[in-house]
Amino acid sequence: QVQLVESGGGSVQAGGSLRLSCEVSGFPANSKCMGWFRQAPGKEREGVAAIWSGGGDATYYADSVKGRFTISRGNSDNAVYLQMDSLKPEDTATYYCAVRSGSWCYDPASYPSTGQGTPVTVSS
Repeated sequence: QVQLVESGGGSVQAGGSLRLSCEVSGFPANSKCMGWFRQAPGKEREGVAAIWSGGGDATYYADSVKGRFTISRGNSDNAVYLQMDSLKPEDTATYYCAVRSGSWCYDPASYPSTGQGTPVTVSS
């Protein structure tokens, strides 16, 4: 059974930083995409970042977070992290980690396996 458990969300002032973590278990694929998406109240899901575990750690970032967020993964693919710097009020949302098999890692908001989410609030 696939389980994804996020942690690290919270409240921070604009310009601050947070580091989100996601523990991944029960996902057997050797080649998989691990990513984050977010959803703000009343808005659609937005893919934020993704990383491919199949080799080379290729990454994808939404334009809205490029240069501010960094995705990384644990050595055994049992965790994925999102370092968020220079946070803005518009980054306020619930953040979800997600996993899918394969190597087409774009659009992490569409991955079939997701966690329960961790809320992030950025105040101005």
